[in-house]
Amino acid sequence: MSTTTPRPTLDGERADLLAELATARAALTTTTRGLTDEQAGARPTAGALCLGGLVKHVASIEEAWMRFVTEGPSAMPHDLPEGVTWADLAAGTAREVPQWAVDHRNAFRMLPGDTLAGILARYERVAARSEEIIASVPDLSATQPLPEAPWHEPGGVRSVRRVLTHVIAETAQHAGHADILRETLDGQTST
Repeated sequence: MSTTTPRPTLDGERADLLAELATARAALTTTTRGLTDEQAGARPTAGALCLGGLVKHVASIEEAWMRFVTEGPSAMPHDLPEGVTWADLAAGTAREVPQWAVDHRNAFRMLPGDTLAGILARYERVAARSEEIIASVPDLSATQPLPEAPWHEPGGVRSVRRVLTHVIAETAQHAGHADILRETLDGQTST
């Protein structure tokens, strides 16, 4: 006989935020319905984006931000190799690219061995973990300092609530990108 831990009852705000995130996730994943792995990896526009890569990226971003909620800034390291500057990295002239930057770039593409089914299954696991974290955090107003990076304001902090709204916005934004890619690929849209 299998036993499961009962899911905690969510307050209204958490339930609303998680429902909005679920809606954004569904808008993104619906764009991949019926695609082959080859189609999910295709780049039908002038850019390098593909549908499978967008789902991988959003899953990676959500996972990183949820680690930030539970572990703080150490969960999102953006260290540079000795002698490499942010300007070098931005210009593409860095003599060495940090692994986190390589991982970020690879999150936007389907790599050999990636399958759409595998990407979607990982995203489901990330989503389930995110929901557990949000349900268990004592206070959505709790803050963590942001890691040092040029895209974060110095000394900035983020509350759990703001992290969650950021993940919702990022997911919705990429769902829009995905809809354009799908329409370009085969004329279909998520709606």
